[in-house]
Amino acid sequence: MPEQAPQNPQLNIEISEEVAEGQYANLVIITHSHAEFVVDFVNVMPGTPKSKVKSRLILTPQHAKRFMKALTENINRFEAANGKIQDLEEVQLPLNFGGPSAQA
Repeated sequence: MPEQAPQNPQLNIEISEEVAEGQYANLVIITHSHAEFVVDFVNVMPGTPKSKVKSRLILTPQHAKRFMKALTENINRFEAANGKIQDLEEVQLPLNFGGPSAQA
């Protein structure tokens, strides 16, 4: 009789209210070394010359690849249900997003 693979116990994941609120980001900066990928999520505001990193993920190369595959699968599912997502390069928005310049 072939040996069955052990079943994984159910993983219980909790999220705090603060984390559940999330962080908005409209720019992602990705850097890497031989050992890790660093993914910085930034919120760039129109007309503002300075922005801050809102969240940073540090992943092993293996987890970065798994994340890429999961994101690709989810984008494919989204597009199948909602239509093609238009790439920003196709839209050609100005960097200031068309808003007025900031003034003090």
